[in-house]
Amino acid sequence: MSASLALLGTTPAFPALADEPDELIDCYFGMGCFWHIQHEFVEGEIKLLKRKEGDLTARAGYAGGSKAGSGGCVCYHNLAMKDEYGKLGHCEVVNLKIPKSSFSSFCDIYFSLFDQNGDRPDQRGDRGLEYRSVVGIPGGEKSDLYPLLLAAAEKSPVNVLVGKGNDPDAPRNTYVMDNNKYPFYLGELYHQFHDGFARGEDYPASYNNIKNNLEAAGKLEDTTCPFV
Repeated sequence: MSASLALLGTTPAFPALADEPDELIDCYFGMGCFWHIQHEFVEGEIKLLKRKEGDLTARAGYAGGSKAGSGGCVCYHNLAMKDEYGKLGHCEVVNLKIPKSSFSSFCDIYFSLFDQNGDRPDQRGDRGLEYRSVVGIPGGEKSDLYPLLLAAAEKSPVNVLVGKGNDPDAPRNTYVMDNNKYPFYLGELYHQFHDGFARGEDYPASYNNIKNNLEAAGKLEDTTCPFV
């Protein structure tokens, strides 16, 4: 691994997985602000899947609402108040494309980010529908991945509820969503590979620059949402 991908953070050490199988799944995870969550899942992609910078799939965005805005847009808060994600019932999430066989390991990463009481680290600041905890998988609670999600949750104080869309924030709970019915909407470019809010979450410039490198390679695009 090159120095440009030096990792910082507290992601648990899980055994590296073998070469990726052909079957890949799209899934998303949300729990509070997406900046820190994206960093943790980037670490997971590098450590578990041995992915290089150009192969990273973690993207910050929005999901969990029952509809999109004009032109299929879902946007962050902006002065024009255009298609704001909270008003559309969405929350902040990070989407991944991973081997199906690695889903359990990424669930372990996810639940390790809650504290010993099952609370989000940013629970006191980031509260409400926009920051609720969700996991999106194909088929939701009817998916063959759902038992794996429940098994990972059993090792934590977090309960798993079935999301219905536009769900309220529920401390110590996460909603499972059908990401076919409640799809992921890519977030604005300025949110990608961003530093976190908390102390110790000023990530290396090499991490922040992944955004620029992926954009230059045509693997990451901006949205049509207003900048502010």
